[in-house]
Amino acid sequence: MSSPPKMIEKILNSTYMYHLSFILPFLLFIVFLCKWLSTTIQNLPPSPPRWPILGHLHKLGMSPHRYLRSLSERYGDLMLIYLGNKPTIIVSSARVAKEIMKTHDASVSSRLKLSIYNKLLYNCSDVAGSPYGEYWRQMKSIFVLHLLSSRRVRSFRDVREEETALLMEKIQQNNGSVVNLSELFANMTYDVICRVAFGGKHSGNQQSGADVKEVLKEFEELIGLFNVGDFIPWLAWVNRFNGINKRLEKVSKGIDLILEAILAEHEHLDRHNQAGNRGDGKDENKGKDFVDVLLEVQKENSAGFHLERESIKGLILDAFAAGTDTTSAVLEWTMTEILRNPRIMEQLQKEVRRIAGDKDQITEDDLEKMKYLKAVIKESLRLHPPIPLLVPRESTQDIKIDGYDIAAKTCVMINAWAIQRDPLTWEEPEEFFPERFLNSEIDFRGQDFELIPFGGGRRICPAISFAMTNNEFVLANLMLKFKWTFPGGVNGETLDICEGSGLTIHKKTPLLVVATPHLHQ
Repeated sequence: MSSPPKMIEKILNSTYMYHLSFILPFLLFIVFLCKWLSTTIQNLPPSPPRWPILGHLHKLGMSPHRYLRSLSERYGDLMLIYLGNKPTIIVSSARVAKEIMKTHDASVSSRLKLSIYNKLLYNCSDVAGSPYGEYWRQMKSIFVLHLLSSRRVRSFRDVREEETALLMEKIQQNNGSVVNLSELFANMTYDVICRVAFGGKHSGNQQSGADVKEVLKEFEELIGLFNVGDFIPWLAWVNRFNGINKRLEKVSKGIDLILEAILAEHEHLDRHNQAGNRGDGKDENKGKDFVDVLLEVQKENSAGFHLERESIKGLILDAFAAGTDTTSAVLEWTMTEILRNPRIMEQLQKEVRRIAGDKDQITEDDLEKMKYLKAVIKESLRLHPPIPLLVPRESTQDIKIDGYDIAAKTCVMINAWAIQRDPLTWEEPEEFFPERFLNSEIDFRGQDFELIPFGGGRRICPAISFAMTNNEFVLANLMLKFKWTFPGGVNGETLDICEGSGLTIHKKTPLLVVATPHLHQ
């Protein structure tokens, strides 16, 4: 019997090896050919040339909604880009948006798994960030029923009226001097949500040792950051050196300390006073706040669904994200456009003051009569959707959109900003012209896909009524009580209207104005 080395030598010299040297390259060629055919036989949407590894990531810049609209003008209403190695479709027309958010809504209603969301939103245990499924349905039901239903929105009327009155007082105290409306709007919307969610204002918290406003401001900045590691995993190490990981750790700890302190306070008061009169300065007739209700739901454990503590925290954060940053952005942009267009401001003030009559303030009952006010806000939402690319979705199965093959796990971005400025839909789309809505049935509640500032389908923002009631009430009272001008040297033509960056788009520079009280005739 031959020794092993000699056997190996014999095999290597055999004709089998000789033939294998020809077969192996052929087999490799077949493998690569099959792989190439599997991608090329798909009918993929048009796609711009991309860079290796980066894809189109480096091109997005600080205003991705603007860059993507310019690309869509060349590549069509539905185009394919790559964020690193993540295939992403960009939707830029109402027609395709309808197909996604109506025809294929169930297949395109999940969320991307993003590390920043996981860190800040308790591993996406909230409504906005959680994947589509039974858990999301349960959480959305709790969120809508106990915070955002029509009955609950009406129950917060006193809060809105009191905080709006305080806003008017602050503006009046600055009679004739420059007022930072951006800051005032942010503070007012924050105070409204604090009272609705916590039952009182929390400028700071002794138990947590953290300043609530500062922590939440940092939270809002971080939640809108683009994390390259989510799309190019081997570059995730960058966040250890650019400070992102450190900021995320600090903010997530700060938020958890604040929420734990608030929950503990509510639990302590509940244990000591089951009758509901907390004895902590709250008006017992104002009803229960959101935290009270969530803790009750947790106790009841209804329908076999147990509300975990982290889920409660996630829902509270959703209330802030939906109720503060986006709402203040809408107020900021609407007032910006009103002041830039004196004709519109004059017409709006006439309507508000005619309906108010001899009253020194608008009531919520007056709002339904204010058709021009509603048109002005609609036009502001059309030109300045608070989240221009909406919140990205992810497909959960292979589907066809607009005749193209879209694979499961594809990121879906709907460019509401581009859709709402589409010249094929809107006459003079870049002009602020509220009259376009006076005799129009188009609305922003998810059925008219040419106007989708709050999204559509299953993932539509559930806080529309809450936000719009607040926006209309504040703006009506601002128009009733004050005359508005820009500071010296500024007018509608010279005002800086550049956009900031982030998930929610504010003005890059604060809105500075001069307000003088309007004297009733």
